[in-house]
Amino acid sequence: MSSDKAQLIIVYGRRRVGKTYLINEYFHKDFAFKITGIYGKGREVQLESFVSELKRKTRKKQDALKNWRQAFEELRDYLEKLPEDKKQVVFFDEMPWLDNQKGEFLSVFEWLWNDWASTKDNLVFIACGSATSWMDEKIANNKGGLFNRQTCKLFLKPFKLFETEAFLLNKGIKWSRYDIVRCYMIMGGIPYYLDLLSNKLPFSQNIDRLFFSEDGELWDEFDHLYKTLFSNSDSYIKVVEALSTKTSGLTRGEIVYRAGLKNNGDLSKILKDLVLSGFVRVSGFYKKKKKDTLYQLRDYYTAFYMHYLKDRHGVDEHYWTNSTGNRSRSVWEGLTFEQVCKDHIMGIKYKLGIPGVLTEESSWFQRGDKKKGISGAQIDLLIDRSDKVIDICEMKFSSAEYTIDEKTNINLRNKAEAFRTATGCRDTIQLIMITTNGVKDNEYSGVIQNQVVLNDLFKEW
Repeated sequence: MSSDKAQLIIVYGRRRVGKTYLINEYFHKDFAFKITGIYGKGREVQLESFVSELKRKTRKKQDALKNWRQAFEELRDYLEKLPEDKKQVVFFDEMPWLDNQKGEFLSVFEWLWNDWASTKDNLVFIACGSATSWMDEKIANNKGGLFNRQTCKLFLKPFKLFETEAFLLNKGIKWSRYDIVRCYMIMGGIPYYLDLLSNKLPFSQNIDRLFFSEDGELWDEFDHLYKTLFSNSDSYIKVVEALSTKTSGLTRGEIVYRAGLKNNGDLSKILKDLVLSGFVRVSGFYKKKKKDTLYQLRDYYTAFYMHYLKDRHGVDEHYWTNSTGNRSRSVWEGLTFEQVCKDHIMGIKYKLGIPGVLTEESSWFQRGDKKKGISGAQIDLLIDRSDKVIDICEMKFSSAEYTIDEKTNINLRNKAEAFRTATGCRDTIQLIMITTNGVKDNEYSGVIQNQVVLNDLFKEW
């Protein structure tokens, strides 16, 4: 807003993450012009919406528009009459939904920006959309008329834990950090979902109400979420279904096998789109080539839906309350906590005193072979540091202090030794325990060199 040149701002990110809310609040809904794309509708309906908005702004009768060229000509005529000594903000929300006529919308927008809008020093144009792949390909990394034209690119991410806690407190929800993390495992840091929580109900009852009750507001969110983000959403859903079967992630070859899809360019686009949208995380195996890339489902709502909601709606309206202490749920929480830790790696680095050290996070495993005397081992989070130290992180989610017993002690030592032997690593290896409430001091706790607790993940960085 303080720039003396025309601005083309791109705002994108996962659906429900709060893009529209952020823009509306910052500008107090004071726009020279605003249009919101309508999902699933053709050019005629979109142009009718455009005319209606223009009529509200000009307070004059507007003729029907035949195409986007006419629409942008009318918009230009209107904007040129506005005061030049004041910033004029134009907001196109859900822009991908406007572009559904063989690229006509985009090509005309390119013309408008290059021919006129980019010369208007008082113009701030905001292009916003949830279809992240469209925003990235058509605007942010456009190879045609909009190449390198954007002046600001803002990818809006979900809340971290400290922001989630602040958001809940603002709603009058005063939960323990243990419960906040359990909530985060289900909803992630998505403001729209978090805003549905009631401050009059405890954690478990809130989850029952929103997900398991007959009229729960989030039990049917899944289909709507993917259909509005991706064309050919069925193929995208097959991929996330496959990824949901293994929390630690799948290689591309494993995705092809489990999802029943062809290993071709279409799959490459699906994976790229899911990564860009924040639904999937890409990570590597330690010192392995790119072909061994691991894809992990990182969207908490999607993972929860696949594990607990798919084909189960209405079975038990109090399922979450009734399953407290259930063994399978404890296992699920333990695995999901690992994803929370990976999403808060900076909190871990701060606790370890290495926020400024260059690091690379990866995983590692080796299959056991009894004939060769090789024991199997798996490390879900390995921090390879530029200061010649490797942190092997073991993550455990529990309601009390975690106790390292003799079996766990042996397992941790074997992991470190297996890793060193198999990789030939000469760096210093440290065992790090990441838990909710810390490690209980006993005869085996000395096996770890450092520990991270839940409060460390809530630190603002």
